[in-house]
Amino acid sequence: MERPMTLVLKPGEVSLRDWKAIWRGAPAALDPAAESAVAASAAAVEAILARGEPVYGVNTGFGKLATIRIEAADLGRLQRNIVLSHAAGVGPATPVAVVRLMMALKLASLGQGASGVAPATVGLLQAMLQKGLTPVIPAQGSVGASGDLAPLAHLAAAMIGVGHIVFDGAVSPAEEALARAGLAPLELGPKEGLALLNGTQFSTAYALAALFEAEALFQAALVTGALSTEAAKGSDTPFDHRIHVLRRHQTQIETADALRALMAGSAIRASHLEGDERVQDPYCLRCQPQVMGAALKVLRQAAETLAVEANGVTDNPLIFAETGEALSGGNFHAEPVAFAADMIALAICEIGSLAERRIAMLVDPALSGLPAFLTPRPGLNSGFMIPQVTAAALVSENKQKAYPASVDSIPTSANQEDHVSMAAHAARRLLEMTANARTVVAIELLAAAQGCDFHASLASSPPLEAVRRLVRAHVPALEEDRHFHPDIAAALDLVTRGELVEAAGSVALPEALDVG
Repeated sequence: MERPMTLVLKPGEVSLRDWKAIWRGAPAALDPAAESAVAASAAAVEAILARGEPVYGVNTGFGKLATIRIEAADLGRLQRNIVLSHAAGVGPATPVAVVRLMMALKLASLGQGASGVAPATVGLLQAMLQKGLTPVIPAQGSVGASGDLAPLAHLAAAMIGVGHIVFDGAVSPAEEALARAGLAPLELGPKEGLALLNGTQFSTAYALAALFEAEALFQAALVTGALSTEAAKGSDTPFDHRIHVLRRHQTQIETADALRALMAGSAIRASHLEGDERVQDPYCLRCQPQVMGAALKVLRQAAETLAVEANGVTDNPLIFAETGEALSGGNFHAEPVAFAADMIALAICEIGSLAERRIAMLVDPALSGLPAFLTPRPGLNSGFMIPQVTAAALVSENKQKAYPASVDSIPTSANQEDHVSMAAHAARRLLEMTANARTVVAIELLAAAQGCDFHASLASSPPLEAVRRLVRAHVPALEEDRHFHPDIAAALDLVTRGELVEAAGSVALPEALDVG
């Protein structure tokens, strides 16, 4: 099997699509051209120390202890101590794919030559990423300032041979895993521990992963939304391009165009163009461009923020080799990531909410004109009664999770760090939210396909017929009640693997990463 091409990370210029590829498992390596900047930054740290100047975190204590000067003989120990003391995370392990993305983000950040780490440190991080050594990082413990201290400290701890690493599918002590891969634990130099554990890469990795999954969710929900419209014999008139041009929201226009294209050529739609007593469809059908278009706009705004954040340098202090200065600031404060994550949460919540409303509409004969609960023999059979309840439960769970995390703050470090972002909380919840919403969309896929089966003499559009064939290749029509869980699992697999969107592939669906 041919190995995928290694993505070259050019510091400050990595695209969202490249980060997405890394999230999906693509190998990555730092652009060799970055080596000179890294070396110059490390040399600047040595020069600063030679001058005897006090520099935060280099020859002083940390946080509230920043006024305490550290002797030269203890500078290496200082960096090891900060890593060990800050590796205080708790909770479940962060998913391997998120940790890989976090490592790549940290690698690109260090490669900009503003962090003062030695080339060997960058080299070890890159070697671990390329050889598949993924530190075990407890997911809880960051408040999003001063950066993601606890999670990144666990990354740094693994680099010095402390903690655990996932390697070849097994969890091993870090020092043992490094040795098996032919690598030696790092001996930290001045500032290196601080540079490794300071920054927003944990929060940003989680937020980026959720953004990529939310984009896939959005596209899948467009397809199931169009199929539900067909099942209910809804109108495509609300998707008329002219309506949306008058409102001027580009994402609304794109969404309406996609829905119209998904339904183009449908015999089901043609069958009720005339003589239909219904004047207007429920909002869950009619207002799809407005709701989904707004969600797409929010996702693109979040994408724009995260694209910048992913290419930034967020540790402290920062080293400016050209002037030999170490400047202390606050780039570690993850407020932009927290806001972006909150925005993604809102979009995920609304995508799932609208999909659930379409399921509820389809199972209600008064609204859909279809048999009750989409079963040919209601009463004896319950049909889609409880799948709709499941969807409602998942939507309500997401509503609770969607409360903005960024409005919260709690002082830490004896009030030295008196305002924090909660970006880690904001970002960590998102993958679970996308999973919930994906399941809602999967249930809608089954319900919409079942609804269209009641119009068996009529065909939908070519893209939607391809979707129906895909569904029926994995899940037969529901004639009588049966164990429902396997059907949902099969549909969820189609949504998660992207096969649903691929089946409708003749229609270009809007993308959240399309931020210019």
